[in-house]
This record gives sequence, structure tokens and C-alpha cells, in this order.
Amino acid sequence: MPEVHDTIAGFRWALDAERQAGRSIGFTPTMGYLHEGHASLMRAAASECDVAVASIFVNPLQFAANEDLSTYPRDLERDLSLCDSSGVAHVLAPSVDEMYPGGPVLTTVTVTQITRRFEGAVRPEHFAGVATVVAKLFSIVGPCRAYFGEKDFQQLAMVRRLAADLSLPVTVIGCPTVREDDGLAMSSRNVYLTTPQRAAAPLIRQALVAAASAAASAGATVASVESVVADAVAASPEAQLDYVALVDARTLEPAVSVAGDQRLVVAARFGRTRLLDNIAIASLASLDSLA
Repeated sequence: MPEVHDTIAGFRWALDAERQAGRSIGFTPTMGYLHEGHASLMRAAASECDVAVASIFVNPLQFAANEDLSTYPRDLERDLSLCDSSGVAHVLAPSVDEMYPGGPVLTTVTVTQITRRFEGAVRPEHFAGVATVVAKLFSIVGPCRAYFGEKDFQQLAMVRRLAADLSLPVTVIGCPTVREDDGLAMSSRNVYLTTPQRAAAPLIRQALVAAASAAASAGATVASVESVVADAVAASPEAQLDYVALVDARTLEPAVSVAGDQRLVVAARFGRTRLLDNIAIASLASLDSLA
């Protein structure tokens, strides 16, 4: 089993000792209730670095007033078992008081522009909470490679910009989304889907693949690509579209044409559960340039 640290000082000391011994650090930050998607990140860290480490911390700063922090699923024993099987050597599992001593947090980190749309518009406080805890975790861990999934693509773009803007000694690595056999992106939220909703949910991935194919055809426009997903969601009685947008993969700014390094991002509601997904878009012009 990994060595579990409940204090920042103990975790930091252990990682400093690893680096002093000449070993590189691969870090996976999580909120626990781990699944195969998290395991894939930890395995990547273990395979690409000398020592894989992780954090398990349900961060209260990224929960809005109408979101129930107390009902977020937790299973530390199961999480540690998955960390162990994924090659993790050290886990930081602190209390809220350990992470945020002294009461309310007075210092927060905000990454503007990238976070103003999409998830940032739906959950205005969310990304500041994520950015603050990630900045703090990067400060605790020190020089490392940090592994994030591509499923939450806006979050990944934000973390990359945060590390660059603050000159943090962290290389942010984006890893492919891990999916169920039917294509649904793995997520802790999937447990909240009813049986009919779970049966319908793979339509998101199917629509994204169809949209990517449409983007690679002659005459593709931003509207035509986005409409493939919008129409598919509208056709399902179980789903309701929150947004679909073709964006620049680096800045998350909305695309004006189908060209360059782009992502099609989508969020849809299945009852009270919001599911996120995305796909890389290669335009016909991009494909021609590779031929």
C-alpha cells in the first residue's frame, strides 16, 4: 500500500527526499471516489516517472452554495487500494483544516478568459476553487509532472495556463479520456444516472464522433459541426443540452471557422446529472496538410 500522509509537511518532506535521491515525481490530484479514469492517470505517472504520487481531497472551495459537499461520495479505503494497484507510492489525504488552516480562505487564484464560458458560466465559483487548490497542491508537491484527464478539457486548459502564468516547476500532462465499453466517458457522476438515462448517455460520444467526421468533410462550418451534436441530444427524451461549442484547444475561445487545433466541447443533462465530453477536431484542410 502507498504511504499515506495526512499533513502537508510530511508529504512535502517525503517528496523532497525522493528528489534528493535523484528520483522524478509524477503527480495525480484527485477528489477521491476513484475509478479507472483516475487509475489510468496514476499508471501513466508511474510509467513515465520514478515515483508516482497522488492526492485525495474533496475541495470545498469548488462547491457552490447550492451544491451539497456532504453528499460527495467518499471511500478512502477503496481509493487507497486503487492507488496501490496503479503504482502510487505516496498519497496526500489531508483534512480541510490541514489544507485551509485558520478559517475562510482569503487568497484565491483565478484564471480569466479561459474560464469565463461553458462550465465557468454554469458554475461561476467552481474554477476559482479548482485553480486555488491546484496552485496550492503544485506548491506542496514541487517539481513534477502532473497528470490530468482530457474529459474535463476546460479544466485542463486552465491548469496548463495557470502553471505557465505562475512559472510553476510543473509539466502538465493531458491524458486521453477513459471510457466505458459503450463509449460513455468514465465519471464519478455516472453513478447518479437512472437506468434509462444510463442507456441513453452514450449518445454524447456517438454524436461527437459523427461531428468530428462532419468537420473533416468539404464545406464544414462551425454551425454545421455543432448542430450534429445539438440535433442528437435534442432527439433523446432523456437528454437536455447545456452547450456545445467548437473552440480553440489552447484558449477555449469560440471558433469562427473549422481550422487548426480545435476541440468540440459539450455538456448535457440527464435528469439532474450533468455529463461533460469533448473530441479533437481535424478539419479537411488540416488533414490535407498531413497528406
